[in-house]
Amino acid sequence: MKSSAIKCSVYIATSADGYIATTDGGVDWLHTAGNTDADMGDEDMGFWAFMNSVDCMVMGRKCMEMISSMDLTPAQWVYGDMPIIVLSKTVKQPPENMLGKVEMYAGEIEALMQDFAARGLKHAYIDGGSTITSFLNLKLINQMIITKVPLLLGEGIPLFGKIDHVVKLTDAQSEAYVNDFVQVRYNVSYEQ
Repeated sequence: MKSSAIKCSVYIATSADGYIATTDGGVDWLHTAGNTDADMGDEDMGFWAFMNSVDCMVMGRKCMEMISSMDLTPAQWVYGDMPIIVLSKTVKQPPENMLGKVEMYAGEIEALMQDFAARGLKHAYIDGGSTITSFLNLKLINQMIITKVPLLLGEGIPLFGKIDHVVKLTDAQSEAYVNDFVQVRYNVSYEQ
């Protein structure tokens, strides 16, 4: 696979043992883990800087359904009006509260990336475990920002599925926050 003209980045949180959700898809633990009494001030762990760097998003169906279940108000909708594509071969229409905010897509990921490039888009936010794994298998992820939450779930939905080749993570940078979360940033290399 050759690399995409679009930069593709991951920004995601996992439990310390590598899960992105409980077995039933729950993510409530993200809000109760760590030092909840810590004064984070204006610290957002780089989220808004990341959001300001991307101009489109690709997520999986389960990720969309989790966001839909939060029933966000317009003020809570952090994605602005950027194009958001939801990958699904089975669901053809988003939930009612996601209509007009996301577009369903059942085609090939490479064709989607070509479409983004043709539209002048430059940096995609890739979200959802299966979607991230698919992009890694196509050698399309360029950067990963993974925030480890100080909690062991013991089981759940893992961040990564079966990856069919070696993926090297380079140029590691890490930062520990006062709430005991630790964020690691990597560039991604597919060279052997």
